[in-house]
Amino acid sequence: MQKKNCDLNNCFLCKHSITAWLPAVAANKKSLLFKKGAVIFEEEMPINGIYFINNGVVKVHKKWGNEKQFILHFAKEGDVVGYRGLVNEQVYPVSATALEDTLLCFFDIPFFENSLKVNIDLLYAFMQLYAIELKQVEKRMGSLVHLDVKGRVAETLLQLHNDFGVDDKGIIQIWLTKQDLAAYAGTTYETFFRILHEWVQAGIVKYSGKNITILNIQALQAHV
Repeated sequence: MQKKNCDLNNCFLCKHSITAWLPAVAANKKSLLFKKGAVIFEEEMPINGIYFINNGVVKVHKKWGNEKQFILHFAKEGDVVGYRGLVNEQVYPVSATALEDTLLCFFDIPFFENSLKVNIDLLYAFMQLYAIELKQVEKRMGSLVHLDVKGRVAETLLQLHNDFGVDDKGIIQIWLTKQDLAAYAGTTYETFFRILHEWVQAGIVKYSGKNITILNIQALQAHV
């Protein structure tokens, strides 16, 4: 996949900054390429800055039990990662890992804090970002508590369908390992794929390799 360098127009910080601030953004940004599978930052690492996704997909996750992980969400082009540690934290409370070759713009904390002070629109947009994520996390935690495992698997497929869209054949445009799919649903991959196989047999979904196609959205929605 071809990687685009930051053009000072499309990333979250650039879109919400005044024009006069963009030369400072250009002078302070660091363009970083993380290869597929590379850890961008790890839970409990000292905070060093904030990352804006230029291209690629990143999973944001937390430790869950012994050597397990729970995926909170997937971030893509235009999204921000690393901001969870900005408020009264000395370490990152989550980890972030590149799911494909991913190009990021990095800014250290002092510059980003100055950006918030200078750009009122950026500050407001960042407050909205926090509020939206808080709502999403509350929903995810509620799903773990209130939905049975089939409900969580169905919600996972529907969420990926909504967030990443489909191609002209209906294939969801994100390709995840069995472990990542299960970690997002909060279950084991054996259970996840047993349920997925049932739905393949029933004509509700189609699964081949890492390609997933939802054939009957209403049938999945009935589980959530």
